[in-house]
Amino acid sequence: MIPTAQAFGIDIGGSGIKGAPVDLNAGRFAQDRLRIPTPQPGTPDAVAEVVKEILDHFEVEDGTPIGVAFPAPVKPGKTLDFMANLDQGWVGLDVARFLSTKTGRTIHVVNDADAAGLAEVHYGAAQNVPGLVIATTLGTGIGTALIVDGVLVPNTELGHLDLEGKDAEHYASDGARSRKDLNWKKWGKRLTKYYRLLEKYFNPDLFVVGGGVSKKSEKFFPYIDVTTPMVPAKLLNDAGIVGSAYYAAHQLELEEKAQANAEVASKEEEKYPASAAVPSKPVAEGEALPEDTAILPA
Repeated sequence: MIPTAQAFGIDIGGSGIKGAPVDLNAGRFAQDRLRIPTPQPGTPDAVAEVVKEILDHFEVEDGTPIGVAFPAPVKPGKTLDFMANLDQGWVGLDVARFLSTKTGRTIHVVNDADAAGLAEVHYGAAQNVPGLVIATTLGTGIGTALIVDGVLVPNTELGHLDLEGKDAEHYASDGARSRKDLNWKKWGKRLTKYYRLLEKYFNPDLFVVGGGVSKKSEKFFPYIDVTTPMVPAKLLNDAGIVGSAYYAAHQLELEEKAQANAEVASKEEEKYPASAAVPSKPVAEGEALPEDTAILPA
């Protein structure tokens, strides 16, 4: 059972699927996470089965905010355009609807880099930082999240900006460092070009650098020459779970507010129907209004 002060987060990756209940006040796991290897191939049905297994393990009921960090750009109510890290069978699916149907719970889905950014802004290295925060995840590729005064601008995918005639992530990611066997100084020069490109286009107030390599930030940060303040991520491998849980709770809150506003509007419509607000025929000057005419308040 998940207390109401908590939400549940799941992080779907190419090698593992991890989940845990999250304390929304503290931004940390309320229980130890469960990790299950990602099925190979990672077909929709196979991945959904693992997601359900994790939810069942923690006895998560429908009504609990459940978020899933997913390795692709996702839009609520829209189908997936492309997939890189899982089976191509995901293309054309509404991921949130599919997982909700398969698990029997209402699930909110967010891009994995966006989830990490939300976690860092609300609970981690960028907490209480005003303005524009750009969170980057340096791994096989480069994931990015743009967050303005705590509000997510989703699915930015800035790892695909053109840099040196190729996708930036092919030039400056941690994967590129490994492939090219770059030392920290040479990689830092490549990262300088990438982060200067982000400065040119967005003029951010803070860079947060995540990914496993960020645990060694002292080795390459000195070689990154930018004007924007830069800090390593704090939540690291927990960020996807924490951020997706936060996202789900926030979306559920927005949906509840929208429903409440719709109910208020409906009651107002019943009280002051539009058809009664205007006389059915023109009223001559000095003529009294019909008795059944409703006068709307100013």
